[in-house]
Amino acid sequence: MIAAKNNHPHIENNGKVSFADNCRPLKEAARKNLLHMEAWGRFNYPGRKMEENELPGINSVGFWDAAFQQNWGLKWHQNEGIEIAFIENGKIPFSVNKTDYILSTNNLTITRPWQMHRVGNPNVSAGKFYWLIIDVGVRHPHQEWVWPEWIILSKEDLEELTKMLRQNEQHVWNINAEIRKCFQKIGSILKKDSSKSSKSWMAVCVNEILLHLLDIFRTGEINLSQALTESKRTVELFMADLNNHYIEPWTLESMASHCNLKPTRFVFYFKQIANQSPMQYLTSVRLDASTRLLLDEPCRNIKAICYECGFSSSEYFATVFRKKFGCAPSDYRQSHLSTS
Repeated sequence: MIAAKNNHPHIENNGKVSFADNCRPLKEAARKNLLHMEAWGRFNYPGRKMEENELPGINSVGFWDAAFQQNWGLKWHQNEGIEIAFIENGKIPFSVNKTDYILSTNNLTITRPWQMHRVGNPNVSAGKFYWLIIDVGVRHPHQEWVWPEWIILSKEDLEELTKMLRQNEQHVWNINAEIRKCFQKIGSILKKDSSKSSKSWMAVCVNEILLHLLDIFRTGEINLSQALTESKRTVELFMADLNNHYIEPWTLESMASHCNLKPTRFVFYFKQIANQSPMQYLTSVRLDASTRLLLDEPCRNIKAICYECGFSSSEYFATVFRKKFGCAPSDYRQSHLSTS
């Protein structure tokens, strides 16, 4: 399983990339009584740890209530599932991909597992913020969604809802009073965790939220694109993310595995997009990163820069650098710094 992530991945033995996100800023703020938080969660998510057979598929559900602006925020991350978040009161900064928002009362956000997002900039304004993370068995756009068995929408309704969630990437929605009441009910359930019927009520609320979302999608104008669900989209997202994670010891197999694709299909889509093989593209990204370090840190040892950019051999680094830029790294640095 690929965990929620921050900016520092590592390659596991099976070729998958794992990212650790322990929601530490939120946990610490709650510990210091800077806000009130109630939550249930699995893995490293905050709150009471859920049992294995307790509403499987819910990875995290909770809320925080902050009475004043605070200097922490949840950094850029992805979640182990689709996240539906709602602001009941106040205003809270929210960013997804490269777009910034200020969420206000009755705004709802939807983020898919592959979408980088953050809450705070990094400050968090006063507000009451709810979240719900449901694991639908995917980490990439092209994978088929599998909802938990306790989701009781009809087959037709669930198929339509899934299509609308997969084929659009609108991030912020204005919601109705019914969804607001559902989240408020979730807040009450979390506060009364000892109730014998709390799990059943939670399941009812989640199902009701999904059904109301479907009604909103049906009545509003929503632009759908099947291209957002294709394997090519998964590779495009990986390529964009590679610019931040080029230092990792990627191989063709580990890149393809991370995208949940066979190497041959991964290479096919990669060449369609970049007209290069994955390893050629990775080398180019690493070389571009090395030029920035050569100029930004003029006293830095070139061999250290080579390793920091993901190259395992200084000789290979010098060879491919000369092939792309027509000179040695030291000459590149000297010529550019002397003209600046």
